Amino acid sequence: MGAPEPGKTALLAAALADAVAGSRTIAVGGNSPLPAAAALLAEHRSGGAMTISILGSQNHSPFTDGGRELFDFAAQGRLDSFFLGGGQIDGTGNVNLVRAGGRRFPGNYGSPYLMALVPNVVLFREEHSRRVLVPRVEYVSARGDGPAGAFRTGGPRTLVTGRAVFRFENGGFVLASVHPGEEIDGIRAETGFDFTVAADIRTTPTPSDDEVVLLHGPIADALAPLYPRFVSRLRRGSHA
Repeated sequence: MGAPEPGKTALLAAALADAVAGSRTIAVGGNSPLPAAAALLAEHRSGGAMTISILGSQNHSPFTDGGRELFDFAAQGRLDSFFLGGGQIDGTGNVNLVRAGGRRFPGNYGSPYLMALVPNVVLFREEHSRRVLVPRVEYVSARGDGPAGAFRTGGPRTLVTGRAVFRFENGGFVLASVHPGEEIDGIRAETGFDFTVAADIRTTPTPSDDEVVLLHGPIADALAPLYPRFVSRLRRGSHA
């Protein structure tokens, strides 16, 4: 019997794992099931050389004092990568986690702080539309284009959406890969900000059969206590 079909959820988990390759330490915030799956996949790929923290997990965090200990860890320059979603994301990497058009989002918490400190911030949002990817966010929760300086050592490096992967370079986004079945023109039509296209643009790699089995099995098992609905979607090989 062959491996399960990867589905879009597994594809996105693999793309997010690619974005943190080489990191020693990774943190995943609350209500972030897809980045949590990606972090566990990245840990597996590293052969145990990576330390991950999944907020709310009793088995996958080195911290005993929640966010406060994580913030101290980042301030010491010891956190390499952090995943950050957003209700809105604009073309300069700014993220809105507060409000837009009458809609309320979860709020900032430590996002501005971690955006400024963590060297490799990976932005993500499954919905790829002009409602989400906007010319300018209505409220700046975390500045992607903030000034460099003694305090600011971090910022966005990658944006992964349900359609594509972008690199963040020189204050703007570069389309690095499109997911299977997507085209550049379609990506541009659904993106509210301008971007350039990489000379070496490619199709986003799909996870290997072994990685799909891992995502549907041990990784799903590990996340089930925290994210049962997500695990059900992952195991169905959802293309939603």
